[in-house]
Formats: sequence, C-alpha cells, structure tokens
Amino acid sequence: MNKVTIVIPNYNGKAYMDKCMKCLVAQEYKDFNVIVVDNASMDKSQNIALQYGKDLSVEIVQFSKNTGFSVAVNEGIRNAKGEYVILLNNDAYADKAFVGELVNKMESDSKIFSAQALMLQENNKNLVDGAGDYFSAMGWAFARGKDKEAEYYTTDKDVFSCCAGAAIYRKSVFDEIGLFDENFFAYLEDMDVGYRARLKGYRNVIATKAKVYHVGSGSSGSRHNYFKAKISARNSFLVMYKNFAWWQWVVNMPLIVMGFLIKVIYFIPKRLTGGYVSGVFSSFGIMRKTKKAVPVNRKIRIKLELELLRNCFLRLCK
Repeated sequence: MNKVTIVIPNYNGKAYMDKCMKCLVAQEYKDFNVIVVDNASMDKSQNIALQYGKDLSVEIVQFSKNTGFSVAVNEGIRNAKGEYVILLNNDAYADKAFVGELVNKMESDSKIFSAQALMLQENNKNLVDGAGDYFSAMGWAFARGKDKEAEYYTTDKDVFSCCAGAAIYRKSVFDEIGLFDENFFAYLEDMDVGYRARLKGYRNVIATKAKVYHVGSGSSGSRHNYFKAKISARNSFLVMYKNFAWWQWVVNMPLIVMGFLIKVIYFIPKRLTGGYVSGVFSSFGIMRKTKKAVPVNRKIRIKLELELLRNCFLRLCK
C-alpha cells in the first residue's frame, strides 16, 4: 500500500496527459500510485496513462458520462488506500520534487488538512498561476499571486484554501468533514472543502518548494466563458450558504451586494453578464440539496470572518 495516491481527473485531456505522466515518472519521491478518473473522454486520453504502467502503478476509473470534477475526485479518494491523496489536474506538469515536498509539508503538522503546490504558468514560468486561494466577504474567490512575479512567492504560509489542481490532502480528515460537494460539479468545490476544514480547526497551507507548471482551463477551454461564469457564480453563493453563520449574512450583505454589482459590470464587455446573473439565481434552487457545515466554536467563526473581510481589501487593492 502506497503512502500517497495521486488522483487525476480527466476529460478529453489528450493534449496534456502524456506530459503529465512523464513528470510523475520523474518524481524523486516514489511511494505513490496513480488513479486516473475519466469522465467519458472521447479522445482516448485515458489510454495514454496506461502506457506508463511499467514505470508507475496506474489505475483507470471509467465513467460513462461527464460527472464533473467533484464526483470524479471523490471516486478517486474513495479508492485511495494510503495516508495522503494528491489531486492533480492533467494540464499541471509537476516538478521532480513535487510529491516529496508536499509530503514533507503535511508531516510537519498533523493539523494541516491540505497543502498546495506553487502553481506557475506553463507559458511563462516566471509568473504565478496560483499560490493558494482566498475567499472574501463579497462572495468572491480568487487565486493568491495570480499573474505576479514568482520570485515574490517563496515563503510557505497559511492560506484560506488550496486549489485542488495541485494539492495534497490528509485522507483521514475527509471522514470528519465529508468529501467534495458533488452539487458543485466544478469550480469552488475546493474552496468549500477547505472552508469546512478551517471551521474544524485545520490548516491549509502553500508549499512553495513543490511546483507545477499549469496550462490552465484545459477542460473548459478559456479563462472566461459562459459556463465558467455561470457555475462559478452559482457555487460562490453555495460556499456562503453552506459555511456562513446567520450573523455573517447580516454583517456581509452590503459587501455581497457590492460584489454582485461589480461582477455584473465587469462581465458586460465580455458578454457574460447573463451567465453570471443566472448562476447566482440558480444557486437558490440547489441550496436545499446541500448540507450546511456543522456548527463550530464561535471564536473560529469570528477569526474566519475577519479573514473574509481582510480578503475584500486584498482583492480590491490587487
């Protein structure tokens, strides 16, 4: 039984899978197996992973339809037998120290739930794609360090949540807080699970010595499109619904309304306002299907609320 299982969700990833697997073969840390969860790919990209069976322990879990990110990674986590699970996008190419550095970070503190690799842009390796994720009281999620120079992101620190595109998770904590919410389908499900872990007193951190080079939007096709605008808007409200106490809605409502109006204006020139607004309103129909976070110590909620307020200023001053 390997200590680490790397779960790679895949949907028509033929352009990325070969390089992704080659990077895993080159890892300095070897105590891991790979599970590729395929969402009914039509390009046979899942078969590319099997070609590396001589060098890696590779298993394919095949779905008959596109179930989305959350269902796919949950199936991988359920099939994982070891202590840690790494979730890795097929368009994220791992540095040779990637797995080992993530394991080292997790073993430094038993209260760490997740640790994210420093995600750099594949087409410009000097720029950050993401150095941890933040959520704000406006209902906005954003990647720390996006498009900034990588030289300024060399210190490990706590973050609000980790991007599941290249992060390791302590498998035992999922038994306590639950897996990724499958109502999300894709986008911000990692923010939700990270928030739930924080509410239980766990930490999420950035491990800067672990690096991946990320193409970005390998499945959805672009940074901004109708599908992403709609689903991300919907899921941001689901994150708040699931994890806010009632008093947080009262405190944050002026900021939430402001955030909504700013997004509406932002998406007008991109012709995505309709997608964003429909996503927000579609969240109300899904809320009744989602399970709210278990009530926790009030001091933890207050601490997190202060982070949410601080993150508003971080995002607006970006």
